[in-house]
Amino acid sequence: MYDSFYGLSARPFQLTPDPRFWFESATHRTAMSYLGYGLAQGEGFIVITGEVGSGKTTLVGHVLQSIDPARLTAAKLVTTQVGDADLLRLVADAFGVAIASPAKSDALSAIENFLHEEARAGRRSLLIVDEAQNLDFSALEELRMLSNFQLGESPLMQIFLLAQPEFRKTLASPDLEQLRQRVIATHHLEAMLPEEIGPYIQHRLRLVGWQNDPHFTPDAFDALWRASAGVPRRLNGVASRLLLYGAVEEKHQLGGEDVANVVEDMGLSTDALSAELPAAASVAPPVSEPAAVAEPAAMEAETAFDPVVPPVALADVWSDQSHNDLPPEAEVAFETTPEAPADSVADAAPVDAEPLTLVDDAVPARAIDDGQVAALQARIDALEARGVEQDAAIRRILGLLIQWVEQDGDAPASAATIAANRAA
Repeated sequence: MYDSFYGLSARPFQLTPDPRFWFESATHRTAMSYLGYGLAQGEGFIVITGEVGSGKTTLVGHVLQSIDPARLTAAKLVTTQVGDADLLRLVADAFGVAIASPAKSDALSAIENFLHEEARAGRRSLLIVDEAQNLDFSALEELRMLSNFQLGESPLMQIFLLAQPEFRKTLASPDLEQLRQRVIATHHLEAMLPEEIGPYIQHRLRLVGWQNDPHFTPDAFDALWRASAGVPRRLNGVASRLLLYGAVEEKHQLGGEDVANVVEDMGLSTDALSAELPAAASVAPPVSEPAAVAEPAAMEAETAFDPVVPPVALADVWSDQSHNDLPPEAEVAFETTPEAPADSVADAAPVDAEPLTLVDDAVPARAIDDGQVAALQARIDALEARGVEQDAAIRRILGLLIQWVEQDGDAPASAATIAANRAA
């Protein structure tokens, strides 16, 4: 109803997670830095926790839109209230793997064979497990065992765990010491800051054709933060009802009093609407040295758990096959404008290119002449060509080695074949 009244092409505040409406708040920008760092390592577990409605699922949806499906096969599990054997069957089904029988051994064998096939095809495998707080210890141990599958020195699968805050205490259990040692990055999604509410509301509205109708007064944004505590899903619920209220009342300007009326109509407490807003907090960028995962005792604290990692753009993770060789100290400039679209994989610079460092906005940019641009483009073209050659060589050698191992009683002939191919 309100979408037609205000001339919107769709409803901007649906409760269902939608990656199209991705908004890069301070906490979500930090989470993307952790995810970029974790993906660059190509192994282990990455853990993202947050309250209900904090945007974990939308974050993962944005990640999946930012990666190259030609180089990574991703699968997602949502139903996690299962035991270890059922979990393996769900993993196999998520990757589209057929299992010969209900036996656990058959499930493990089928999954391992699939991961080997993906590696031979030059693709990595990523498993995303949502609502991980519902997994029991035996299921978490099965996930750890899956992360042990390797082809030579290279891991075959990486795992993202998305969970509510209580999972942090679960992970701190002494029974999960081995799993905890494989966690390479983790982040807890906080609520949005008061000063981010206005940009968030306007960002989502612009995506559906908003032309400043309705107009929001500053006190409306303040009241929306108080009513939602900065939690995205709560904010969407109140904002949607606010637009409906505005359409019913035929209002083209919405203020704090309108938000109060909506909150009261929704049966929510209005006490928070009179609370003082917290002072604006500056968010420091992650430092460039990753820290070790905290010990169990320290992990109970909210801030002690997170290993600090450098920001890495997701698109740069897929610009080269040698992900494990990406230096941890390499920093890539991270986009901070909420309305700006994510960089595409096709536009990503090769990993071997000069790293881009974060630049102070106060420093004026130097002019770049056409000669510098041409030289830089030539270098990029050369690096891309070298990457293609290296990729083809690695795949050819892996194929020959696999053929040699799988042949029975013909090792000398296989070795000669490899030598001949190297000479060629």
